[in-house]
Amino acid sequence: MIETVALTGSTNADMMARADAGAPEGLWLRAEQQHGGRGRLGRQWLSPIGNLYCSTLVRLRPDDPPAHLLAFVTALAVHDAMLDIVPDCGARLKWPNDVHVDGAKLAGILLERRADAVVVGIGVNVALAPDVPGRKVTCLRDLGAMVQIDAAAVIELLADRFAARLAQWRSVEPATLLDVWCAAAHKPGEAMAVQRGPDDRIEGVFDGLAADGALRLRLADGRIETISAGDVDLVG
Repeated sequence: MIETVALTGSTNADMMARADAGAPEGLWLRAEQQHGGRGRLGRQWLSPIGNLYCSTLVRLRPDDPPAHLLAFVTALAVHDAMLDIVPDCGARLKWPNDVHVDGAKLAGILLERRADAVVVGIGVNVALAPDVPGRKVTCLRDLGAMVQIDAAAVIELLADRFAARLAQWRSVEPATLLDVWCAAAHKPGEAMAVQRGPDDRIEGVFDGLAADGALRLRLADGRIETISAGDVDLVG
């Protein structure tokens, strides 16, 4: 089920309230506009009319794989949908949860959990690429999507792709899922910098993912840093 509202503060906050009230897995909420959208690390998510702002709900089961892998599930679902819309756009996944094209952000993901409820928030730049200082941003229209593609059409496709990837998460080994993610993400040896804190920035090359999904960064001296949280910038 997909519910649409004209304006809200945050679809994630609204979906968490629905989760607390007993909403089932599979519910989707889309807002045509948000005035309090959030990205990772508390950043503001700009929400002009024309782009997709939505959240869905996953109910964790006792035998489910680790919940943090839902970030990779979601990224794969968004990536699937983007390639369905613009097959030749070159969309890639950027750890931990962005979809980008040539270094420009196309979509972002924010997961929040309370008890057995995981709220999955997704923002996709459909019609507009917001002006974000210091960051490259793109949108589906700029990448060649048909004019007829709008946020309502994108969420229909995304909901189907998410359901398929969620079923995969519940049926395959975590290592297999991470291998699938890697195939759609950074190339081994790709140069990147990771900002782990205000004064903690390190550079190296991508060396795959650890068993728990943490980023492996090979430094210039050959050492491997395993990073569980941080912002990745692709270098060069």
